[in-house]
Parts: sequence; C-alpha cells; structure tokens
Amino acid sequence: MKYIFGPISSRRFGQSLGIDLSPNSKQCNFNCAYCELKAKKPISQMSEICDILPVLDELKTALDKFKNTQVITLTANGEPSLHPKFGELVSEIKALKLPQKLLVLSNSSRISQNREAFLKCDICKFSLDSVVSETFKKIDNPHSSVNLDEIISNLIKFSSEFRGELVIEILVVAGLNDTAAEFEALNSVLEKINPTRIDLGTIDRPPAFKNAKPVSYERLEFLSKFLKNQSVNIVAKPKYDSEKLDFSEDEILSMLIRRPQSLSDVKAKFSELSKANLANLLNLGKIILKDGFYKIS
Repeated sequence: MKYIFGPISSRRFGQSLGIDLSPNSKQCNFNCAYCELKAKKPISQMSEICDILPVLDELKTALDKFKNTQVITLTANGEPSLHPKFGELVSEIKALKLPQKLLVLSNSSRISQNREAFLKCDICKFSLDSVVSETFKKIDNPHSSVNLDEIISNLIKFSSEFRGELVIEILVVAGLNDTAAEFEALNSVLEKINPTRIDLGTIDRPPAFKNAKPVSYERLEFLSKFLKNQSVNIVAKPKYDSEKLDFSEDEILSMLIRRPQSLSDVKAKFSELSKANLANLLNLGKIILKDGFYKIS
C-alpha cells in the first residue's frame, strides 16, 4: 500500500494503522534535530499533494485485513496538516463511523488553519518541545512563517474547545531543552493548556542530526518534577501483546520508509512469515540492519 502502513504498536494508543499523507518525500514546516527522517529544508506548503480517495480506499482494505486495529493515525513524512485537503479527509473518515479512534500527530503549528478538522478528531497529539524561542528554533528548526507565540496561544485556545483527548509531546534533546529553566517555562504554559496527558520522552531512534543526543531516563524523571499538577507519562519502550502479524515484503518496505524497526520490535510483533520476508529483503540489499534498527538501504 502507498498511503497506509502498519499496524504499529503505539506506546499509548494500542494497535494503530497509519495514514501517510506524504509517502514519497519529507514535506514539513519543521526540520527537527531529532527527526527520524533525513534533514530537509522546511517548507510552508506541500508541493506533492495526494488525492484523498485512494487514501480512503486503502484504509478500508487495511481495516478489513487488520481487524484488531484500535486507532487510525493521521501522520506524514512531515506535517500532515500541511495537506490542503486535510480537513476533508478527516471529515470523510469520521463519516465512515468506524469503531476505531482517529488520532492525529502534529507539530502544533497549524491549529488555527485546521481548527475544525482537529476538533473532529478523537485524539490530538501536539508537539511542544520548548516555549523559549531560541531553544525552539534550535530543536525544531521551523520555517520562517512559524511563530512560537502563535503556537502557544492557539494551543491554549484549542484546549478550551476540544472535547477529545489532548496529548502534548515533549521530546528532550541533551544540551538543548534538558534544563530546569526550560521546564519551568514549559510548566507555566502547560498550566494554561491543561492537556489530558503529557508524553515526555527522548531520542530512541537514529536522528536526522548526528549531534542530537538523548538524555537518560533519570533525567526525564528529574525534569518531570517541574510539570506541576499534570498527568505526565515518561515514555518507555512499547508494551506488546502476544499477537504476531504477517507483513508482506511490500508492507515491510512501506513501514521502514516511515519508521525504522528495532530488533525488539521485530521480535515482539513479526510473525515467522514476516521475519522470513524481512530476511529476504536484507539478503536482496533492499534494507540494512544498522545500530540495532532495520532501515531502508
């Protein structure tokens, strides 16, 4: 499939089928230091725009195959809400009246432009790595059109209207946003946003920028203490159920384009057939195993 990948075992949302609205290339208004995708100049709008009808057709096919899917996740090789028909796609998915929840992963930069679409989602997971302008620019490397103050004000306004699950994700990079001062500033803003939950994590996959380094779990615990009166989840490795899944070679390639799979991911989720297909792709040189992760070669 071109647009649908997974299912992926999400750390907090269970079995998730992903929808990639930019399958061919990274299209994002951020160029985050920790991004799993190759570094690329940030943009203000997509140049490669997919039609949403094939996306919906693939989604229906995938849901028929993977019946235990719990969540449908809107994402992209970049920022999904840059797609000019993002709102239309959300409406079409919700019109299907599926039992699965609709989750969107966003860098929070386009809330005002896509307010109605975000409000229709069951779960919105927005990034907010720093509320200090200098640090924000160093970590997220945004397009010049992105304004941090607008992001913060839009998050505060959106949270007062949204009736679903609002998750704020903070990813900590060593030497950038890993200080008490950074988290005291974050706390003052998060008190106004009042999210359902905060996911606090660090780099656990090879980043776009080699000098971007993770912090320890102990450091995350220390920093979490500055987030007062909040439900903070310190992100750990995903917990898997016992179900093993069959992936074709094409499905594995589609998955790895978007997200490298660790040895533990493969052990936990891949069936024997999937492992055989993975091994064949490795032998053919279409993928590589490096630093404990299977990736596109």
